[in-house]
Parts: sequence; C-alpha cells; structure tokens
Amino acid sequence: KYVFMLQSPAEVYLEGLIDLAAQRGLKTVAIINEDTLFPKATVQGTIELAKAKGLQVVFVEAYPKGNTDFSAVLTKIRAANPDVLGAATYFDDAVAITRQMKELNVNPKMYGVTVGGDLPKFYDLLGRNAEFVYGATQWEPELPYPFAKGFTESYKKEFPGADLSYHSAGGYAGCQILVEAIRRAGSLDGEKVREAILKINLGTVYGSFKVDQDGFQVAHKMVMFQWQDGKKVVVWPEEFAAGKAKFPTPPWSQR
Repeated sequence: KYVFMLQSPAEVYLEGLIDLAAQRGLKTVAIINEDTLFPKATVQGTIELAKAKGLQVVFVEAYPKGNTDFSAVLTKIRAANPDVLGAATYFDDAVAITRQMKELNVNPKMYGVTVGGDLPKFYDLLGRNAEFVYGATQWEPELPYPFAKGFTESYKKEFPGADLSYHSAGGYAGCQILVEAIRRAGSLDGEKVREAILKINLGTVYGSFKVDQDGFQVAHKMVMFQWQDGKKVVVWPEEFAAGKAKFPTPPWSQR
C-alpha cells in the first residue's frame, strides 16, 4: 500500500561521471542506453545534468534490449569523438560495449556505465580491458556509514562465500528504518508508521534515509568508482572517495 524509496533516482547513476568530467574541463559527452524504462530515465536526467554543468551533449542513441552488436553505434561515437561516454546499461551490454570499444578503437577520456559495471564478474570477464572504466553503485562495504563495517562482518560470518551486494545492505537498512519508525510511532498501526517514516532523517548501514511527501528518496547518495588494478576504488563524491580517479583514460593502443 505504501512505497518508500531507499535508492537514489535513476538520473544520478551517471551524475558522478558528469561532475568529474566538468571538474577536469571536459566539454563534450555522448550517451547511449538500452531502450527500456530505467536506462531511458537515466539518459533523460544525465542530459539535464550535463547541460547544467556546461557540457555539450553531442550524441544520444538507444539500442534494443538484448542487443549484442554495438559496432554501428560505436562507429558513430568514434566519429563524434566525445570527451566522455556514458552508457546506461545492464550487465551484458556493459561488458559487450566495453569489449567492442577496444575492437573499434573508441577512446573517450572518460567512460562510465551504470548497472553491471559494479559486479566482480565484470572484471573477471574483461580483465585489464575493464581498467579505467567508471561505474555507479548504490553501496559499497567500505563506505563509512553507521554500523556498515559491523554489518559486513556479520553478513560474511552468517553467509560464508555468498556475494554481498547493495541489495543485502538495502534490505537490512529497510528493517532499520521500519524498527525506528515503529519506535517513534509507538504503534504497529500502518498509518502511524507511515507518518513516522515520512519524518525520519536517519543514518543506516545503507547511507542516509529521508523521503519527500511522496515517498521518494532525497538523502541517499550514489557513489562513483573506477576500476583500478583490478579493484573498485570509490572516486566520487569527495566525502566518500577512497582514492583519486586515474585521468585521462589512455587510448587502447597505449595500455
């Protein structure tokens, strides 16, 4: 009956890439996306963010769901020669686009993906070709959120060998929020708990939680990482950065 968002909205998946590009004086950006709801929403917001940061959007194109051959769109991108390439992806297309960028010698100074790039399997499949790629993530175990370290240690002890993803942390945070809302409401009544949640401004293992009157998240922040020497290094925002971005991305011929 009631929906409250834990995660950041779609448009901020590439916010870090755009912000870092603007900080480094880059001027042009190309954006591609799978032609489905989430990637399209991401692109719409990214175009607005890019313009607000003073970047010129020189190329935008969608590709069908399930597409495996990106040679046509990447050839157009190579001709446009953007400083930045942002791709609103899932896992399979993120891998294929990265692999085919090398094959077609597409060399933006920065290249980032959304969903898929944060999975260890992304690097496992691409190896050194994943180096320098930026990715967005809702949560990482090393982020300095309240009890995040304890949660991570407890999770690994309880589920040895299991993947620890942002879904797990988000699920735990949802329970934290519900318990706190019940405590504040002093009741299990749904309406009272809902009203309490609408007023909560809480730090959780998943980061900050606060929603507007429609239940949409306004506090949780995405982070941007870059694959560096086989590891994800958080490089944005500055308050959470564990390292600095390796910039610019060198051409494929110089790696």
